[in-house]
Amino acid sequence: MVVSAINARVCHARVVNELSLLLVEDDRQLSAMLAELLSSEGYQVSAAADGHTALHWGLTRPFDILVVDRGLPAIEGVDLIGRLRSRGVSTPALVLTARGTLEDRIEGLDAGADDYLVKPFEVEELLARLRALLRRHSDGAEVVRMGRAVLDVATRRVVFSDGSAEVELSGREADLLNLLAHRPRQVFTRDELLHKVFDDAEQPGAVDTYVHYLRRKLGRDVIRTVHGVGYRMGSL
Repeated sequence: MVVSAINARVCHARVVNELSLLLVEDDRQLSAMLAELLSSEGYQVSAAADGHTALHWGLTRPFDILVVDRGLPAIEGVDLIGRLRSRGVSTPALVLTARGTLEDRIEGLDAGADDYLVKPFEVEELLARLRALLRRHSDGAEVVRMGRAVLDVATRRVVFSDGSAEVELSGREADLLNLLAHRPRQVFTRDELLHKVFDDAEQPGAVDTYVHYLRRKLGRDVIRTVHGVGYRMGSL
């Protein structure tokens, strides 16, 4: 039922802004189908087949959301989430598993999972739950850490941890810095930044202009130029 529903959904997928998703599932057939489904919905999917790999990736790569099975090799799914939480990883996590007793659900939520969905599941419900988790996480993400500084999204201020400076940004400057800081390893093309930050309302040169503004306010290293490609987050 789940497999056929996934296949049907992929054929009618809609593309949304890409968000990075870590899928942890040891059933390789189901993992491949879920990865295809989620990719067709606009997620950048990294698929891990065991808890050890997932722990390493969760600690070293930036993800927007996690989808985690329970009965995993090496590190059990609930234990995996608990270890990530204990090391400061607050990425929203949905447990997707066949273990659906009340005790199982309570154990998963108490370990740090944000939601719990039992197999077999409806594809539309899975996608809706992921959207809800992302909305809740986005609503609560008021501060973005960037090395020795933080961006307060609500006030559009960058505050340095040593108290040496507090810099006020314009709305566009804050939006651009917020996007880059949330995905510090990703290189964005000018067209991608224009679409995500400026809604295609400006000429491509607007991206370079606001990069210049941010560098003037925060230092040249705050945004790195990747020649021939675009820009990525630098250092503060």
